Amino acid sequence: MRKIVLVLVCAANLAFIKAQKHEFLDPPKFSDADLSKAKSLLDENAAAEVLYRSVHYRIDVSTGDLHREYVYRVKIYNKDKAEDWLNVEVPLYKSGNDQEVLNKFKAFTYNLEDGKAVPVKVEKSSKYKSKESKNTTITKFAFPNVKDGSVLEYQYEVLSPFAFLYTIPEALIELDTPSLYTEYILDAPVSISYNINYTGSLVPKHRDISDRTLYGAQYKTYRFGFENVKGFKTEKFVRNDRNYRTKISAELHSTNFKEVKLYSSSWEQIKKRLYENEDFGGELKKTKLAKENMPAGISEMKTDLEKANAIFKYVQKTFTWNKDRGIYTEDGIKKMIETKTGNAAEINLFLVMLLREANIKADPLIISTVDNGLINIVSPNVTNTNFVLAAVETAGGLQTFDATSKQSSMNELPLRDWNEYGILVGKDKTLQLQMTNTKPGNTFLTVEAKINEDGSVSGAYSDRDTGVFAMYVKDDYDENPDKYKKQYKENFSVDFTDITSKVLENGEFESTMKFSSNEMIDKVGKKLIINPMLFLNKNSNEFDQTEARKYPIDFGASSTKVKKVTLEIPEGYTIDEMPKNKKIVTEDKEIEYSYIVEQKGNKLEVISTTKIASPDYPKEYYPAFKQIWGVASKHENQVISLTKKS
Repeated sequence: MRKIVLVLVCAANLAFIKAQKHEFLDPPKFSDADLSKAKSLLDENAAAEVLYRSVHYRIDVSTGDLHREYVYRVKIYNKDKAEDWLNVEVPLYKSGNDQEVLNKFKAFTYNLEDGKAVPVKVEKSSKYKSKESKNTTITKFAFPNVKDGSVLEYQYEVLSPFAFLYTIPEALIELDTPSLYTEYILDAPVSISYNINYTGSLVPKHRDISDRTLYGAQYKTYRFGFENVKGFKTEKFVRNDRNYRTKISAELHSTNFKEVKLYSSSWEQIKKRLYENEDFGGELKKTKLAKENMPAGISEMKTDLEKANAIFKYVQKTFTWNKDRGIYTEDGIKKMIETKTGNAAEINLFLVMLLREANIKADPLIISTVDNGLINIVSPNVTNTNFVLAAVETAGGLQTFDATSKQSSMNELPLRDWNEYGILVGKDKTLQLQMTNTKPGNTFLTVEAKINEDGSVSGAYSDRDTGVFAMYVKDDYDENPDKYKKQYKENFSVDFTDITSKVLENGEFESTMKFSSNEMIDKVGKKLIINPMLFLNKNSNEFDQTEARKYPIDFGASSTKVKKVTLEIPEGYTIDEMPKNKKIVTEDKEIEYSYIVEQKGNKLEVISTTKIASPDYPKEYYPAFKQIWGVASKHENQVISLTKKS
């Protein structure tokens, strides 16, 4: 009898354990109850909620192909605020004769009609080229008949022949949208070893890392399941918040097909492979191209720095970046010389070649741009990087150049380049560099205006940016000039005309325009009430976060912003009371603000100046920024009253 009881107890325990075991790759059946759900319990204000999400990567042991399988089920609470979910975009990469293929795409929109779930199949799709890479095509699907309360469901597979390009695509666990359940699975044959990079603060509720028989072979599986993940709360003044979100990626460490081959081991070994690669080191060996294209007069120059700047300016002015990033050449440097257009690697590796030909100590500096995320210093892998610069060793230290930007100069690089780390890949050494931007970016906003007899205000306005800000604004302008000009009217609610934008000879970027408005003056009896800052007043505090700051404050560059308004007072009017001046500065002089008003004859001059001494700050500085921006907002909203003389 005791044996029977023991067997029953053990059987019950085994059944309990089995019942408790979490099943991955097991999406729940569609439930009509999801269509009736009125709001998210994770965030009652959420416009959408992920009900189920599965990201599954598996490598076929027989073909070596990477299968990327995705399953999504998303509840829409507010269609107008959930635009990111109304379309599915699938990027497909092509290299030579190899191309990724989209398989098994199924998608439906579910709506509740007469108490029943009614599905509508997604059928229409469109394709377009990616802005980031000419080798990537985006296939886009739009969900039909989406309403508040709809449930969107889709799944698809991308078959990729690029499993051995070192890195399995990164999976973001923390989205802006809350998620009831998200899982990440990587199934790899035991002959292929990966480093799993797990970053972020979330801990998976379900976790399974084990060897097992899958798909008829021995596999190593990595499985992580997350429940009730709240939407990621973005913060202002963070240039790439992906660095702080929970995410998982897998980097190829080694393969063992009869012999062990290492991929991610050290930057020194990565350097060796780069110099062996025909699209990197192979191009650098083509010294004849450098000899034949060396600009005149270089050999007569006295110092290496003088030579370096002259060669840089030649490359910068002669060749145009096609906006393609990457550390490898695409069409080759010879083709770039012929067409005068090339990708980032072609332009900056050619710059390195010319510098070396002039007997200057120059090497490539590979980086990850801001939007690509941080380089993983702990687990070296070339796929963390997506851009190459030129670096010159001088008696004064290492000098960096980026000839892809027409406005850059030595150590004055586009904001995208400043992303904490860089890897110098010299012929005889490899160095990990901490990259800190020491060059400021300044903004000068200037208004020359007068009050007209009819009570309107008219004048001229100029917006001028210098340094890294000039490069950033120019890129924004080049992307869509009409949209760039339209932003002035939208931001200031002023009818601007004759808007002209251009790069000045010194590399600064300036936009000038005229304006006229009947909305800037209030008439009260015989008095005219006006804010002398006109439309340049700071009408809100950008540092308005009520919760405790979680992440560093990242501007990308130190800066000075000067707003100057010269307002002509109409004849016969006097200013009743001048606005109050103000100056505030932190004890360490890192943040400074001043508001100065002065009357000069019949003109009133207002100058607001904000100085930020460093490109970034720890989160503990947030209260100081909030206080100073509040002071600025208060003083820039002072008004004056003009009284007509009797």
